[in-house]
Amino acid sequence: MSPVRRGAGAARSAPRWGRALLAGIDRVGEHGRLARGRAVVRAGQVLSWRAEPGVVVGEVQGSQPRPFTAALVVRRLREEELELLVEAIRASPGTLVEVIAGLPPESLEPLLLPDTAADLDFDCTCPDSARPCRHVAAVCHVFADRIDEHPRDLLTVRGVDPEALIGAVERERDTADPADPYGEALELPALPRPAPRPALDDLDPVLLRQALRSTAADEATATAGWKDLAALYRALEE
Repeated sequence: MSPVRRGAGAARSAPRWGRALLAGIDRVGEHGRLARGRAVVRAGQVLSWRAEPGVVVGEVQGSQPRPFTAALVVRRLREEELELLVEAIRASPGTLVEVIAGLPPESLEPLLLPDTAADLDFDCTCPDSARPCRHVAAVCHVFADRIDEHPRDLLTVRGVDPEALIGAVERERDTADPADPYGEALELPALPRPAPRPALDDLDPVLLRQALRSTAADEATATAGWKDLAALYRALEE
C-alpha cells in the first residue's frame, strides 16, 4: 500500500481530474459527507492506501485502536467502453503518451472518470452507515489528489491494463494506417517534466511505522514522529 502525504488536500485543491472525480462522488453520496474526509487526511489518519482493479482501499485510523478498512468501489469499464477508449486514443495518438507519462488528457476524462451511482459505491469496516463515511471520504480525497500526477492509477481502478491498452491501440493503428507502420507521421507531445516527489511517498508505511515504534516509548510518540517526519518533507518540498 502507498503512504499518504500528510496535508494533501489542505494546502491546495485537487487538480482537474481530481476535482471532477470528487464532484461525481459528491453527486452520488449524501450531501456534505465528502467534505468531512479532508479533516481526516489533514490529521494524518490515512495510514496507507492502494489502487486495484475495481477498488481503492485505504487503512484509516479512527476512534478505535485498530484502523478501519475503507474502500471506494469503482465499476470496471465494459468491453464496449474499452473499444470507445481505444478509438478516442487512435483519433489523437498523443493522448496515450500523455497518460503513460502522467499527463491526464482532457479528451479522455468523460471515458475514464466515474460519476454515477452505477459507477461508484462505498464500503468501510466502521459502524458509521453514512455514504460515504468520513474514512471512505478521506480515501476519495487521497485518490483524487493522486490521479492527475499518476493517471495510470485511474486506468488500473477502471480495470484497464496499460500494456493491453497500448497493444490494442497499436493493433488497430496497424490495420487502419498500413502506409505508416512505424508512426513516422505522428506528432508526439513534448516530453513531460516530472515534478519532484518527497521521499516519504516512496517509503513502505508499515515498515516506517515499525521503525518508529522500535525507537519510541509508546504508540503516541511513534504517531507524533510520523507526523513530524511528514511535516518536514512537506517543508522541504516547498
